[in-house]
Amino acid sequence: MDLEADKLIDDIKKIKKELGGELIILTHHYQRPEIVELGDEVGDSYLLCKKAFQSEAKYIVFCGVRFMAESAEILRRDSQRVFHPDPFSGCPMADMSESGDVIRAFNELDDVWGKDAFVPVVYMNSSAEVKSIAGRRGGIICTSSNADKIISHVFSMGKKVIFIPDEYLGFNTYKRLGRGLENIAFWDFSLPLGGNKADELRKKDFVLWKGYCHVHTFFTREHVLEARRKFKGCRIVVHPECKPEVVDNADASGSTEYIVRYVRESPVNSTIIIGTELNLVRRLANIYKDRNIFELARSMCPNMFKITLSKLKVTLENIPNKNRVELPDDIKEYSREALSRMLNIVG
Repeated sequence: MDLEADKLIDDIKKIKKELGGELIILTHHYQRPEIVELGDEVGDSYLLCKKAFQSEAKYIVFCGVRFMAESAEILRRDSQRVFHPDPFSGCPMADMSESGDVIRAFNELDDVWGKDAFVPVVYMNSSAEVKSIAGRRGGIICTSSNADKIISHVFSMGKKVIFIPDEYLGFNTYKRLGRGLENIAFWDFSLPLGGNKADELRKKDFVLWKGYCHVHTFFTREHVLEARRKFKGCRIVVHPECKPEVVDNADASGSTEYIVRYVRESPVNSTIIIGTELNLVRRLANIYKDRNIFELARSMCPNMFKITLSKLKVTLENIPNKNRVELPDDIKEYSREALSRMLNIVG
């Protein structure tokens, strides 16, 4: 850490002290190490969503990508305000499900399945607008830590599912639930009926939107096999946003919080290879020095990396006038309904 960074950290700590309980800084696991160190809470999108919902702080500063800060804004109390240090820190996967394409997909499925026959399940990694569109239709938000519970809940209602926008999380979750893969259809939003024929689509109960996370689809089966050759007796854990052939060849897969717990509970001197964002892998290696922790391959999220000490300081010293997250009331209303359904189902 250089002198300039040390000065920024000191300045941020001073502002934190001045604001006291009026401020909470939420940091995602994929943030730079120095940002994580300054956070009051660190977690995956699900945990931080809950922390935002439970917080009594007046000012919520969210160090993550945009959809996470939007989720905090959706759930906040009237007395609270949410801030995001870099409004341009977006999520490419979230951008793969634009509102117009989602509305058209729902309308086309209405014609094939029937309007009341399905429930949209929308991954947290989506825009507030898409969450609100789903919310209007009785849709439910999910995260990688609870997708299985949300999907199972919808099926228990006797409904079909369109899962947006992560194809691989949806596929891996559906497969883990033990349901027949012949019941899956894939939805290419650029094509009529998502590239499907109506007669075939009627037979399906699970439609997967063709979106993906570039951080996790970077990993390959060859990466897994090479790790096993290089590190005899290692254990490999990956995120469920990875492609199925990667998940199938790993020893375990789960949400970011699951991966953190997997490492924490692993035996001393064990060798763990992790298929997720590099910042988290390296931070875990630094925390658990009595284990041998390595990345499956070097894959980073450039949007998470956009949050810097200087941007965080500028945001904090200009509260409440800079980098505030604001959404239209109707977007917030229906997004909150979809998020609240998730929280009511899984707690």
